[in-house]
Amino acid sequence: MVKDLLVRLSNAHGVSGSEGSVTGIVRKELKKYVDEIREDRMGNLIAIKKGNNFKVMLAAHADEIGLMVKSIDEKGFIRFVTLGGWFAPTLYNQRVILHGEKGHVYGVLGGKPVHKMDEEERKKGVKADDMFIDVGASSSDEVAELGVVIGTPVTMDREVATLAHNRITGKAFDNRVGMAMLIKTIQEVRSPFTIYAVFTVQEEVGLKGAKTSAYSLEPDCAIATDVTIPGDHPGIDLKDVPVEMGKGPVITIVDSSGRGLIASRAMVRWLCDAAERHDIPVQLEVGSGGTTDATAIHLERGGIPSTTLSIPSRYIHSPVEVVDIKDIEGGIQLLLQALKTKPKV
Repeated sequence: MVKDLLVRLSNAHGVSGSEGSVTGIVRKELKKYVDEIREDRMGNLIAIKKGNNFKVMLAAHADEIGLMVKSIDEKGFIRFVTLGGWFAPTLYNQRVILHGEKGHVYGVLGGKPVHKMDEEERKKGVKADDMFIDVGASSSDEVAELGVVIGTPVTMDREVATLAHNRITGKAFDNRVGMAMLIKTIQEVRSPFTIYAVFTVQEEVGLKGAKTSAYSLEPDCAIATDVTIPGDHPGIDLKDVPVEMGKGPVITIVDSSGRGLIASRAMVRWLCDAAERHDIPVQLEVGSGGTTDATAIHLERGGIPSTTLSIPSRYIHSPVEVVDIKDIEGGIQLLLQALKTKPKV
């Protein structure tokens, strides 16, 4: 079941530059289903299912947003930098895991107590630079004894929980959802084409793994599988974001107001045609927010026709993201059907 796979992927930990524990799950899942699986020098995991000379790249980034230890003071409090796009109030008073040299170390993100904030400070909220990690140590030597050093990666201590109506919540659904969708597709796909399933690294800090892997693989077309923001809950409006959970996967036409990806119309049409033929509900997106690996991929090798297939996810870039399993299942079916035919690129 895709839900069980997503739970394992989400509960795993892998910030940008430290994705190995996550890609290790991918290796185990795909080793019986592909002709070749390898890791490149950047750390991207590339699984190849061989077919004819037409090459399709499917990319899902393996990294999650997190933190990294920057300094440790004499009293054992740890300062950090953020990796990826955090909204600082989301971090305040969270519990975290430091992935030290001797194993997991638990800590909490602390800051000035709200009871001691004046009115102006409460309005502004606590900045990330003013927070610290408390692991219970009383000195820098005690922190060192725990195996925590400068450069230790840090992730949120949060596991998946089931909500009502086939929906679940957890950390790192951006982009463990895209990974789960890609893994299940490769396990089930019957396609005449050569398929590169690429689990990219360092997407959250600049689309880096997608850029290097697309250059080396030189595919004929590409799809990034990721998540996107829906406009179906309080605080946001459907007129601004006309995407909803439970109404199917989302095909990107434009993201980031065109500053990121302007998708190949042929690729969009290819996915839409497959959806129409097989009665798979889909949504179309012209976005003004973030971007995906497809932005880096489509600029390589003189231009690679690309688009993104996303799953609506509420509360992106938080430890409590929410998705509907039916949307993921729809995305898998769409990829399985589309990959039977050749896009007109």
